[in-house]
Amino acid sequence: MFLQKIESKIHHLKGQKVMFDFDLAEMYEVETRALKQAVKRNIYKFPEDFIFLLKESEIKEMVSQFVIPSKSYLGGAIPMAFSEQGVAMLSTILKSKKAIEVNITIIRAFVIIRQYALTYKELSDKLKSLEGKFTDVYEAINYLLEKDKIQTNQKERVQIGF
Repeated sequence: MFLQKIESKIHHLKGQKVMFDFDLAEMYEVETRALKQAVKRNIYKFPEDFIFLLKESEIKEMVSQFVIPSKSYLGGAIPMAFSEQGVAMLSTILKSKKAIEVNITIIRAFVIIRQYALTYKELSDKLKSLEGKFTDVYEAINYLLEKDKIQTNQKERVQIGF
């Protein structure tokens, strides 16, 4: 159950899977401000690929994707995004028992997601290899997948003439 909650807090941003400071703070049962202060005191442990600050456009995207209810949710602070390595590095600066337990669970969630991605890639590769052998079936599946999209596009077109 807790693992599923963590998986829902892992987001795709800038081509990598990240977790936000406010979600991590909630899981570690500390204030976001305290987590950020600990990171800033140990910033030398967090290279660019471990942590980065979000840009205004990325914050707007978070609101539009319902990651956060509104920009005011952040309280004027710019969120930090932690990569898997950044989350692991947090365990070196947050030493409470709770932080260690949560870190172990978070790392397990990242591993599960990575395994799922590999399984998905393997399945995708197998389907591509079969694609050439069964072109009629492949075309039928593609048609069924695209049918709703095509119908929606047709309905949205502006009628010209009668």
